[in-house]
Amino acid sequence: MNIYVGNLPLELTENELWQEFKPFGEVLSVTIMNDKYIGSGQMRGYGFVEMVSKSEAQIAIGKLTGKAIKGRVINVVEALPLSNAKNVPSRSVGRFSRNGRIRSY
Repeated sequence: MNIYVGNLPLELTENELWQEFKPFGEVLSVTIMNDKYIGSGQMRGYGFVEMVSKSEAQIAIGKLTGKAIKGRVINVVEALPLSNAKNVPSRSVGRFSRNGRIRSY
């Protein structure tokens, strides 16, 4: 299950985020988003954690939602899947990628 984690401290590392989720079950991957594609490399303050078990992921979401990490209270929710929708309402939540897909948050 893929988990969105928002309001992350900009100095938080992927390994530190991994350690927050590790007690709740097996973590497949951790990605903290940054601006590497435009050259600055600055952290964006959000990321994604993928866990093997949906039930373990839901426990992690429940336990970590609202937790303070390095002085910031994080947001933890189930990540929405990518959408291939072509007729998207103009007020949708998400961002367009170069291939026309919308990444929902």
